[in-house]
Amino acid sequence: MAIREIRVIPDPILRTPCDEITTITPAIRRLVQDLLDTVDDPGRAGLSANQIGVGLRAFSYNIEGKVGYVLNPVIEDKQGEQYGDEGCLSVPGLWYKTRRADYARVRGIDLDGKTVVLEGKGIMGRMLQHETDHLDGHIYLDRLEKSERRAAMRQLRGER
Repeated sequence: MAIREIRVIPDPILRTPCDEITTITPAIRRLVQDLLDTVDDPGRAGLSANQIGVGLRAFSYNIEGKVGYVLNPVIEDKQGEQYGDEGCLSVPGLWYKTRRADYARVRGIDLDGKTVVLEGKGIMGRMLQHETDHLDGHIYLDRLEKSERRAAMRQLRGER
């Protein structure tokens, strides 16, 4: 069991697209356990591997008491729209209204190589999109309206 330190911007790993997991090794199993241990904390909805310094396509989630993970997630479907507050462990203290699809579905695999499909609306849909964005090298601030993004960046510079 290892609770890992969360990387925060401007750490370059957060802007680097993650590599696909091609073989399930003991190191991948440890990574998944670390992701599960680290996300299992109140207020944490999701955690991508690059947020703990590992450039591989994996994330864990903790939504409404359900904790799990997916390897090599790809968004298959998005529908509807939601516009609400979003934050990020890698951007501590900043919450901004962010536009996302209301419903999202991701397909990936588990540690046995079996297909995993995760889907949901509301917070689950938001988390699926947020964590997949991380694995593609994006943070939620990239999705803000231009004026809000500028304000967020000014706020970040002021805190550093």
